[in-house]
Amino acid sequence: MLVCVVGSGAREHALAQVLGRDAEVVVTPGNPGIEGSTDAPPLEIDADLYVIGPEAPLVDGLADRLRAQGRAVFGPGADGAQLEGSKAWMKALLVEAGVATARHGTFTDAEPALAYLDTMAPPYVVKTDGLAAGKGVIVTDSLNEARNAIGDYLAGVAFGDAGRTVVIEEGLAGPELSVLAVCDGQRSVLLAPAQDFKRVGAGDTGPNTGGMGAYSPVPFVSRDLLDQVAAEFIDPTLAALRRRGIDYRGVLYAGLMLTAAGPKMLEYNVRFGDPECQVVVPRLSSSLTDLLSQAAAGRIESTPTFSDDALVTVVCAAQGYPVAPRVGDRIVGLDAARAEPGVTVMCAGVGSDRDGALVTAGGRVLSVTGRGPTLADAREAAFRGVGCLSFPGMVVRPDIAEAAATTTSKEPA
Repeated sequence: MLVCVVGSGAREHALAQVLGRDAEVVVTPGNPGIEGSTDAPPLEIDADLYVIGPEAPLVDGLADRLRAQGRAVFGPGADGAQLEGSKAWMKALLVEAGVATARHGTFTDAEPALAYLDTMAPPYVVKTDGLAAGKGVIVTDSLNEARNAIGDYLAGVAFGDAGRTVVIEEGLAGPELSVLAVCDGQRSVLLAPAQDFKRVGAGDTGPNTGGMGAYSPVPFVSRDLLDQVAAEFIDPTLAALRRRGIDYRGVLYAGLMLTAAGPKMLEYNVRFGDPECQVVVPRLSSSLTDLLSQAAAGRIESTPTFSDDALVTVVCAAQGYPVAPRVGDRIVGLDAARAEPGVTVMCAGVGSDRDGALVTAGGRVLSVTGRGPTLADAREAAFRGVGCLSFPGMVVRPDIAEAAATTTSKEPA
């Protein structure tokens, strides 16, 4: 069986590795650090299954074009991808579905937006409506900073057309949780939960990023909580999509806040999270190829099973990320890191120079994943791998999974 993974990041590298356990895999466009990368466009590759990684081609309708050719595709069409392509559309669907979420308003003009902001209490949350590579969110205690963000977004200064509609919502408090659900249009199965780290700096400081690290399992998440997420969030969302005539076959990535009043939906993504994918998918002890093939065909028949091992991934980012990442620097120590016991390195923002050496080519350059019997062991392995790597200005958040590694749970999910 030939599987075509679409994308070029660490998420696609992780997917290719796990799908490669029982299938032949090509990755398009991939990058020089991902084995099996090809320059051939997806529509020109004759594969048995297509797995679309990033959000942009999903919003752009790649899954629809492939399905029009009779292909089996894991990834929603452009209609379902609006869940990530438009935060305003997503929020409206959540209200329709009766899914608990933050109080919010959607605006295209500054005056009513600023008036609504004045009714909120800190922390203030301002989001671009459209795609912004995971960076179109500001969370701040400063009213002036929030007001300035609204002005920059609506004027197109910060994110172009993606920001010309903004969503303003109340700030929620509590631990965040990432839950990935594989959907076949009618039903879903949950994968193991994860927790990620969005801010660039230790202690949740600095700007939001696409994600600086993640871990799985999550010590404070029980089976009962996951059942609640399925019943109160995933299932009602799928039902609301079906009422709109949308056959959603792909991942629903639920970003939740566990507040004192119960779980609330922060937002949905329509693809495997990055870096969550790097710690969830490799824990599978069952076949990812079978599961995604079944979902693409509209009939999930298997139940995913997971290793008891813990995984921690740490992102090595370029200097200047997420605003203006430095590129073109040689990456040193990749072979040494991969030789460390329990360490896997996935390539993301990686290119090659004229001599064929791997160089930095994006904001998040590498994902270093450690595996072990406990989160503490997995964390130690990940940072051991990070210690083998270097490139000028390399940025690593040092507290990834630090608190969780000291926490025990009788029933981690």
